[in-house]
Amino acid sequence: MSQVFSAETHRNMLARIPHCTGREISDWLRTVEEGPALVRFEEKVRWLRHEYDLAYGHAKAIVHEYDLRRAARRLL
Repeated sequence: MSQVFSAETHRNMLARIPHCTGREISDWLRTVEEGPALVRFEEKVRWLRHEYDLAYGHAKAIVHEYDLRRAARRLL
């Protein structure tokens, strides 16, 4: 079962990802967009972790941000 992070924790995690991974959030979001057509949240997290050797928290934050932005686009 996955942990639920607060909005503040999520923002802090996103802010650290470029330093820890050497890639900007926009690059990671594009990677998820262009990656395999996985449906479930945990499948996307698992793919990022194994394909790019990311920490669980980083992969989860990236997928969560991707889902938030995708949902926001649908509302427009």
